[in-house]
Amino acid sequence: MLKAPNLSAVDWLTHGFGQRDSVYPSPITTVKQIHSDTVAEAGDGVAEADGLVTQQPGVVVGVRTADCVPVLIVDTQQRAVAAVHAGWRGSARNIVAVAVRELISRYGTRLEDLSAAIGPSIGVCCYEVGSEVARLFQNSTPETNGRLDLAVINERQLREAGVQNVWMAGVCTFCEAQDYFSFRREREQAGRMTSFIGVI
Repeated sequence: MLKAPNLSAVDWLTHGFGQRDSVYPSPITTVKQIHSDTVAEAGDGVAEADGLVTQQPGVVVGVRTADCVPVLIVDTQQRAVAAVHAGWRGSARNIVAVAVRELISRYGTRLEDLSAAIGPSIGVCCYEVGSEVARLFQNSTPETNGRLDLAVINERQLREAGVQNVWMAGVCTFCEAQDYFSFRREREQAGRMTSFIGVI
């Protein structure tokens, strides 16, 4: 299990970025992920989304990934959290900014109280995309020779949304086959890692 140093500093928080053999806390609240920019509150009855927020002690929210970018966010003052699944579609729609706005509107979050962590995902070293996908990011990201760096895209979007305390794992799920599932590498045989966050 990979832990983010900036989130580990919050003593009432549980979090982790799963690996192939990780053992997870139970239960973790998840929803069906649809590669959208929908962010919902845990327990509000939404069945499909790509981000979950909660302020409820004891509720752990999570997302499942196998190359897409998992993003965990905490409001250290209001004790609210968000878990976000950001593939290229969600990243193109700036889903992390949607999550930040949800925290602000639901819980009165202040930007200066937010910390975020970006977990393992497919790296720019291995993520080749077609011109139609690259075009979506041409004004906002370093796109090089048909490759995208989704982790950096999400880091920039978080900072543009006002989150300054951002940690990045810097791990490529495609390269690190011994520790991480990769849909691009394993296709339909790929499992999923769960990234989770919650107020203890």
